[in-house]
Parts: sequence; C-alpha cells; structure tokens
Amino acid sequence: MKNSTYDFIIIGAGVVGSMIARWLSRYQADILLIDKEADIGMGATAANSAIVHPGYDPQPGSLKALTNVRANPMWDQLSAELNFAFQRPGDFVVAIGEQELPILDTLYQQGVKNGVPGMKIISAAEMLEREPLINPEVSGALWASTGGICDPFQVTVAAAENAVLNGAEVLLETEFLDFLMEGSRVVGVRTNRGDFFARWVINAAGIYADAVMHKAGVRPEFVIKPRRGEYFVLDSADIRTRNIYFPVPTEKGKGILVTNTVHGNTIIGPNANIIDDKEDTSCTRDGLEEISQGARKLIPSIRLRTVIGTFAGLRPMGNARSQNPAIDYGNDFVIEIPQSVQGLPAIAEMVVDLLKDAGEKLVEKKGWDPIRPARPRFRTMSHAQRQALCAADPAYGRVICRCENVTEGEIVREIHAPIPATTYDAIKRRTWLGTGRCQGGFDMSRVVTILSRELGISLLEVTKRGGGSEFLFRQTKDKEAQDAA
Repeated sequence: MKNSTYDFIIIGAGVVGSMIARWLSRYQADILLIDKEADIGMGATAANSAIVHPGYDPQPGSLKALTNVRANPMWDQLSAELNFAFQRPGDFVVAIGEQELPILDTLYQQGVKNGVPGMKIISAAEMLEREPLINPEVSGALWASTGGICDPFQVTVAAAENAVLNGAEVLLETEFLDFLMEGSRVVGVRTNRGDFFARWVINAAGIYADAVMHKAGVRPEFVIKPRRGEYFVLDSADIRTRNIYFPVPTEKGKGILVTNTVHGNTIIGPNANIIDDKEDTSCTRDGLEEISQGARKLIPSIRLRTVIGTFAGLRPMGNARSQNPAIDYGNDFVIEIPQSVQGLPAIAEMVVDLLKDAGEKLVEKKGWDPIRPARPRFRTMSHAQRQALCAADPAYGRVICRCENVTEGEIVREIHAPIPATTYDAIKRRTWLGTGRCQGGFDMSRVVTILSRELGISLLEVTKRGGGSEFLFRQTKDKEAQDAA
C-alpha cells in the first residue's frame, strides 16, 4: 500500500468496480479498489449466466436499456485489449406453443426502441432446422445476433489487473465499515484495515450497495433483496449446445435458459427466488428440480446424468425496490451523484461521464496502456507451442488438472500475477482447474502443495476461499507420533 489518501476509492471489486478502476486508470489519479473478500469477483460476478445481452429485454428508456445497448458493442474491443475469452454466437428467445408467440413481437419492438441491431423473428421450421435439439413444439423464436458469452471472472480479473498495471491499487480482505464525513461531504472510508481518504468514493458494492449508500444517508428507502439463481453444469463430453436459448420472459425475469459457455460446457438455469440472506448461495432440491423442468421445456433431451456440478449466485439487478410506495425504481439501475451528499457517485464509462459533469478535471495519462498481456493457456495451445513453452519452463509440462489440462506453470503464474491468486478457488476461477468431471478430486492436494510452497506458508494455512475455509487442520504423521508416545 503506497498511501492512505487517494483521488478515487471504489467499494467492491466485482465486474463493475473493476471496470470502473480500469476506466479511471487512464487518467492521472490515485485509485484504490477495495473488497471484503479474499479475492476479486467473489460476489454476483462469480456466479451468473455469463451472457452479454443484446438489450431487447429492458424497458425502453431505462438505464438498463441504455447501458446494455451502449456496452454490447464494446465487448469485442475489450476482449482484444484485455485478453479474455469472448464469443458472440447470438441468442434465441424460444416460444413453445402458439400462446407464447405474441411475446416475441413485444420483445422485438422493445429491441427496436432500444436500438438493438441484428434482430429477426424466425419461424418454427427455421428454428428446428438451425437448432435440432430444440423442443419440437417450438412455434417461433426471436434471434439476436449480438448476444455473447464470456467468463465473467476472466473479465473481472483482466480489468482489475490492467488497472493495477496502470497504477491503481487493490486491497482485498478490506471491509467497508462507514464513510468519513466532513459536513455533507464524503472524504473517505473506514475499513477493518484502517481509514482511507479520497476526493471521491464510488459505490459498486453489488447486493450490498443499498447498505453502503445508507451509511451516507442516501436513498434510505432503497432496499436490495437478493434474488438467488441456481444452476446445473453439464459434462461437455455428453452434451454440446451451440447457442444461447432463452424461454419467453415472465414477471420473474428472463427465465431458465440453456447456454453454451466459453469453456465448452452447457449450463442450465437460473431460477429466481427472492431471499433475505445476502450470503445464502446454497442449492436446494426444489430449486434444482425447477431448473431441470425449465431446461427440458427448451431442450427435452437434457438428462441429469450429464450433470457434473451445481452452483448458485445472488444478483441484485431487477430486485431493487423502495420501502416508500410513492417511490418506484422500476427495477432499474441507480447510477448517480447524489445531490444531498457530495463526493459519492454511484457503468464504468457512465461514472466517468458523471465525474466530468460534476467538474472533475480528468487528465489522460500519456503512458496509459489498455493491454493486459495474455498468459499461456496450455489447453488451447498447439503441440509445437506446448513444446516451446515446456522447453522455456518445465513447470508447464506438469499437468495438475487432467480434466481441463491445467499445468503447474499456469498455477504458479497466477499466484504471482499482478493480483495474486492466494486461495484454491482463486486459482480455480483463473485457470478453470477443478471444474471437469472429477470436480477437483485429482488436483486439489497438488494445488494446496503448490500454494503452500509459492506463498511460503504452512499447508495448514492454505484455504479454499479465505480465512475460515482451511483444507487441513493437523498433520496425521505428527498425530500418530503423539499417540505412540
């Protein structure tokens, strides 16, 4: 840590906070990005559908519609600059039965109003020809060519690393506790690691954004109720889908979808259950059954025997509500600089625009580098590339995760990256090890050993996701010696 005074402090190192840090790092400013977890992107960013939406779903005129359509075309350039996986297969909203068919036209008209390009409604016959796995009762589909898929964590870590490479600082295990105020102006934040001062504090705290703004007395009526979504991950060797398939939306949201991923797996989900606990990411029997039925409505051939993993995530979007009936947020984003409290703007590009509008003199750095260099990925290399890599560093020749072909060299590189991976889950999210059929059964002990060696800590101190999730609590040989004595 260089100092305790900054121009900008960003609360929350999810995809929004990390993108804001990256956007601001092009200017001459001291930037601090903080998060309460042991790694970046462990909140809503870590567990979602990984889809870049075209923008036909949000209500015309909403901030969701504006930011969705504004951001969608940026992804090609972002993926090229930051070297994360991104594909644009397009997506389908699939109507099953004649009664759902009119909803497609409603979505199409919304998309036209929002400025979404590349849409068309296709017939049932064309849909079946293009997608042979789809339910034969399909009555038509809305096709949007700009729909994309990514790895949300790759996006987040790439943006945050690029910010660090351009001078920003990241502090993990740093929990926001309160604002430091001078009158009605925010001048910093109080955390479990001390006080930090700033001219601007940016609230990107995800499902906790309401609690953060309330600390400053902003919008006390605004409450976020998390919506839990559960998912199945299917074995890529048993089923391969080619696109993104949505059902027609309902009042609960976009519905249970079936989609391919950049890693080759198919995932199905999520459901949408509003809960009170902002930390409850458990999967439930009823929820998983709901997902199974919803997915089979789109693709009847899906079978649970192909499932290799389950997970659940909490999302704040679409669940914000007001305790005051006179105030209606319309399930929209809140992106603003509050009039009542100075120094607190609350996605990335819009925040920069808000700061400029507020009189902030942002001066671009002459040496700002938009590129986050790619790191070797053994799985995607040719044999010749692998041979050259192993010759340069033999650690790349030792495969630690057989399912996903992740090597020791890749793991070590992530441990010593600009934002170090210091837990098993941090390595997992960056390299995708432990996500195949064995779900970490082969690699876990080896990764724990590598983390212990590279971090210079005891095996007993290595954790899955941070403090309190240690893998080991004693050495068995020591216990045997004690018993013998």
